[in-house]
Amino acid sequence: MEEEHDTNDGTVECLPVIPVLYRDAGTRNKVQFSSSKIKYGVRRAYTNLDPSRQSNNRRDRHLVTCFQIPEQFPALSIRLSDVLDDIGAGKSTVMERRVTYLRRERMCTITGHLLGCRTACFHFGSQSEGTTTPGLNSDIDLLQSYCHTNIMTDWRDWEAGTWNLLMLHDYNTPPQHYLLQVIRRDTPEPETRLCDDRYVRKDSGQVLFSSEQWKKETEQKIKDGGEITKQGPSVSNIPNWDIVNAFLVCQPLPEIQHWIERCRGRHWPPAQLLEAARVAPSFLVPAGHHDSDYKREEWRLSPNLIERMLMFSFNMIQIKCYIVLKLIKQSLLKKMVGDFITSFHCKTVMFYTIERTHPSLWMEDNLMFLILLCLQVLRKWLRLGSLPHYIIEEVNLFDGKLSVVQQRRLLQYVNFLIKNNLQDLFHINIDKLGYRLQGCGIRHIRQAGGVLRRICVNESISLMLTFERLKFLIYSRNITYNVQNQNAFTEQNINSKLRTCFEHSRNPQLKKVALEFINHLYALRNSMQSSKCLRLRNHVFSVIIRRFKYSLNTDVASNRLKLASLLYCCGHLQAAVRVLEDVERSYHSKVKTVCGCMRIEEDTDPHVFANMISDNCDNGIFEPPFAFCVKFIREEAYCAPYILWFEMNRNMTEEEVAQRVSLDKQWMDCAEVAALSFLHYLQYLTYGGLGERDKQLHAFGILESYICDRRNNINLYHVETALNLLGHCYEMEGYYEGALHYYEESLRRRDTNNAANWHVQRVQRLISNLE
Repeated sequence: MEEEHDTNDGTVECLPVIPVLYRDAGTRNKVQFSSSKIKYGVRRAYTNLDPSRQSNNRRDRHLVTCFQIPEQFPALSIRLSDVLDDIGAGKSTVMERRVTYLRRERMCTITGHLLGCRTACFHFGSQSEGTTTPGLNSDIDLLQSYCHTNIMTDWRDWEAGTWNLLMLHDYNTPPQHYLLQVIRRDTPEPETRLCDDRYVRKDSGQVLFSSEQWKKETEQKIKDGGEITKQGPSVSNIPNWDIVNAFLVCQPLPEIQHWIERCRGRHWPPAQLLEAARVAPSFLVPAGHHDSDYKREEWRLSPNLIERMLMFSFNMIQIKCYIVLKLIKQSLLKKMVGDFITSFHCKTVMFYTIERTHPSLWMEDNLMFLILLCLQVLRKWLRLGSLPHYIIEEVNLFDGKLSVVQQRRLLQYVNFLIKNNLQDLFHINIDKLGYRLQGCGIRHIRQAGGVLRRICVNESISLMLTFERLKFLIYSRNITYNVQNQNAFTEQNINSKLRTCFEHSRNPQLKKVALEFINHLYALRNSMQSSKCLRLRNHVFSVIIRRFKYSLNTDVASNRLKLASLLYCCGHLQAAVRVLEDVERSYHSKVKTVCGCMRIEEDTDPHVFANMISDNCDNGIFEPPFAFCVKFIREEAYCAPYILWFEMNRNMTEEEVAQRVSLDKQWMDCAEVAALSFLHYLQYLTYGGLGERDKQLHAFGILESYICDRRNNINLYHVETALNLLGHCYEMEGYYEGALHYYEESLRRRDTNNAANWHVQRVQRLISNLE
């Protein structure tokens, strides 16, 4: 199944991993509404605004009929649509975001399987929907569902030998919430013992699985990985990430079936989507109702996959309308009620508006009017004091979010927005939307210069998305590489992971990601085998070297540098030089380093990625220039220069090891260095071995100037290791004071768990002997 689909009517779709969803070409009425006919079109297309009322409600019809469209709205709608394209909310960027995050969630799923976890991962929210812009700075939402647990809706669902939890819901349980009763593994009977810290006993005697205890356990597991943030069901140690651990519900649920029946026969959602929704799993996330007596034990039902299907059925005008609502929410409504109005409120308003609006109205020159319609929907719910969940009945999305006072304050401002024909859009500062709408900077946007600027914006966003995906890939790779077994078992472990990836590659949805993992694992196995040959002084490994060609193109440099390092270590210096020259030709000034275990501020700076394409934008040339850090695990030690062996044993005491957080543990027993630093260091070693002194000194000078130039900090990961390599060059030159200076500079960057501690002791002994 393809990852994306472009329909004739402007609909943009992407398909998630689970379940297999529909593909709807759809139709679209191309009738254009002139200013004189808009009033009639509104009356015909928008007569059933309030779902609690029938379409023949005279008051609603009178309200819509009397609504007058300002004459400037069509032209302003076109301008607004162009502005959204210009700030990265055009069709190509929406698709790029969706494809990127769908690949990332598959990456996460395969990583879990390689580690032996039966989990399925999903990216939900703005990033995976493509409904964001750089200025909105949307969080990344990740949901991890645990497939090893059998969630029962009926006693007939019980499975022997697995962990069974029965969903309980009675008249005392709030809508959308459930309790989970623990059922025994050996017999379909309730558990009576509190044999797990996550179990609690209800007043009735039933043993429940506590959502609060589940979150506390998650917090304990990740507590050494950084500052923990908790929001609703999310427990995360990654900045700007919401990570939710949930249970998968595969059984049909009455709430979902009732919604499907309610929507039948309408133009939206389409019939194909409703059929897909019938078999789509839902999730139970650890979040109780704020007013419940059992809020610490309750789990909230979340039909995230159905909501994603609904979002993926939007056409581009609907996507742009939703993005503008979020810009209004973030820039204008936030001043009234803070963060209590969320993107989910905006999304729900969109669902109701699309359901009750004729498809022919969703056109570019109606965008401003459509935003007004959405605000009218919000105004109606504010007047009623209730915003119903679009899928699950009897759920008021204002509960626990907006107080009555806040609802009244918001209602007054929404009234003001509507009466003033959205004039406050001109005061939105996010992405300079208001400035652009006033015509400053977007005049003649459809001309060549404006289109070119838009292409550059889209390309820079594309580069950033690619960078983030590759960073996530390397992070996932580091987790799977983190093997501490003895040599006799390590190769078996890698072969087992390769077999797992080959099995996943048979799945059309997972094939592309599985092949990426295979390339990296295959390169690792080759390097490990080469290291073993060198250790055993078995130099007949030409076959292994030839195998490197299958994994050289994972990025600009890293695996080629590992091949050059291998050739250097086995004495093939001329061959190593040829590989290094090839890397140097490919490593132009716009190459961005990718590291999976370290973060620097520039990683999220859009200007960094804009500068990467500045030379190519005029010609429309675009090639992703990325280089991974070069990493050697201990089983590859004989393929690495001897100085890097110290990096694999960087601690001097056990106390230093105890100071490592979880992310440190993924790389501190390895040798890892930024690609360009390692390139120049290898050149120094290789030219020295060949006796080409001038070239050796040239490489030495380039290495020093590169490391010491602060402008290169955006690419200089593992700076302490780079300084150690530079210090070693000084040491080999016999300049011990210079070597000591750079080793001490390395220690200033990282004073513990740093191989420079070993180097300082060695150099100090050398200096003492000279004295």
